[in-house]
Amino acid sequence: MGRLTGGDPSLLRRINSAVVLHALRAADSPTLTDLVQVTGLSRPTVEGVVEGLIETGLVVEAAAEEGETRRQGRPARRFRFRAEAGHLLGIEIGPHRIAALLSDLGGRMLDSAQRPVDETAPADERLERVRTVVAELLRRAGVARSSLRAVGVGSPGIVEADGTVRLGTALPGWTGLPLGERLRRSFHCPVLVENDANAAAVAEHWKGAAVESDDIVFVLAGLSPGAGSLIGGRLHRGFGGAAGEIGALHLLGREARPETLLSTTGEPLNPLDEAQVAAVFALARDGDVQAREAVDRFIQRLVHDVAALVLALDPELVVIGGWAAGLAGVLEPLRGELARYCLRPPQVALSVLGEAAVATGALRLALDHVEGELFAVEGTVTGRR
Repeated sequence: MGRLTGGDPSLLRRINSAVVLHALRAADSPTLTDLVQVTGLSRPTVEGVVEGLIETGLVVEAAAEEGETRRQGRPARRFRFRAEAGHLLGIEIGPHRIAALLSDLGGRMLDSAQRPVDETAPADERLERVRTVVAELLRRAGVARSSLRAVGVGSPGIVEADGTVRLGTALPGWTGLPLGERLRRSFHCPVLVENDANAAAVAEHWKGAAVESDDIVFVLAGLSPGAGSLIGGRLHRGFGGAAGEIGALHLLGREARPETLLSTTGEPLNPLDEAQVAAVFALARDGDVQAREAVDRFIQRLVHDVAALVLALDPELVVIGGWAAGLAGVLEPLRGELARYCLRPPQVALSVLGEAAVATGALRLALDHVEGELFAVEGTVTGRR
């Protein structure tokens, strides 16, 4: 697609290009006069930058508005950002499914696809399922693989900056997997790998329950929960990418192991068996005594885990997500318990995006990369330092 500078390596021209392109993306087919007013740059500078952007394929001259010629004679030239000049992918690699979202360079969703995968599938089989889902999605949308400018991936585990999974106990063969490197062989474009809870936190801030909040905690409320946090609008990974791994708090010996929390039979549950877990929630809603006791244990554990982050980070908002069903019933008890334990109880809300949160956050990761590399936009929420 080319660089924004149209071949001119000067810093000033790159800055001007970023300013003009930013203005083009935010406006509806502006004229040169409009761009001069918005950017504060001189008309010759804006005109030169626009011509350079047209050469890169990022900008195109827009058609005159209907009736404009008749009213005013020859209309002023209008321009628009070509969001269709490239495409982005957001992929969730989960225990039970592979999901992918496709967007244009403006982040507008174009299509999606998903397929189930067995929780016991080895790493190679899971990655092959990723390739299958992506191929199906691109074929259906009529998008060439060469059009992809960046791919974001959300996956369980502690993820290093290069996309290697340092520790991933939820998926077989995931610990030590060079996930980013493996996927780059398939896509031949930048691949950004992120922990799934972190990706979901970014998604809720972008399009979900946290669009008005910059200090948030997102909790993937499984039996062994994980969390992602935004501080001042930026994703907080911690020094080694392990921030938010609250599922390990039971190792302190102060809470029951996750597998026993929602058991109504004395036999440990499989933490990845969402249907089994949802059944316990359903029984509790129907008044089953053992199930209600199990759900109470789950809520107490969740409060313990969430309170640890709330006390450390003081977020404005805690968003609860994870299972597709059953979590709405934990909100009021969670609010009440956090009010007891926390010095300043945060707002608590249910995820708006539901099971689409991880893939949506992965897509935002790809969009941030494109904005950072091609548009020289600062202040993205996912950029690694």
